[in-house]
Amino acid sequence: QVQLLESGGGLVQAGGSLRLSCSASGRAFMYSHMGWFRQAPEKEREFVVGINLSSGNGFYDDSVKGRFTISGDNAKNTVYLRMESLKPEDTAVYYCAAGNSAEAMLGFRSWGQGTQVTVSS
Repeated sequence: QVQLLESGGGLVQAGGSLRLSCSASGRAFMYSHMGWFRQAPEKEREFVVGINLSSGNGFYDDSVKGRFTISGDNAKNTVYLRMESLKPEDTAVYYCAAGNSAEAMLGFRSWGQGTQVTVSS
């Protein structure tokens, strides 16, 4: 089955930046879409951003648009998330997702351990 490994989380002050990474393995094919979800304590897991690895085009939730930038390396099935101007409300565990279409990526449910992002005020 698919395996996703997230890294890059940490503790940062409001206004700071972090860069997350996610690598996918366990499939014979290359994923066309990858992205990120996040879950804050006592809240539902929510979609943050996704990318078409073939074109490099990303699509963002309004809460992070203009502050987060997604990029990827389709040869490595790896996605990156540059987070800038971080806010305390960005604090959450960030989880990677993958699929062969945007819909498949949005429906991903084989969650890994994620990476913790904590933004202090």
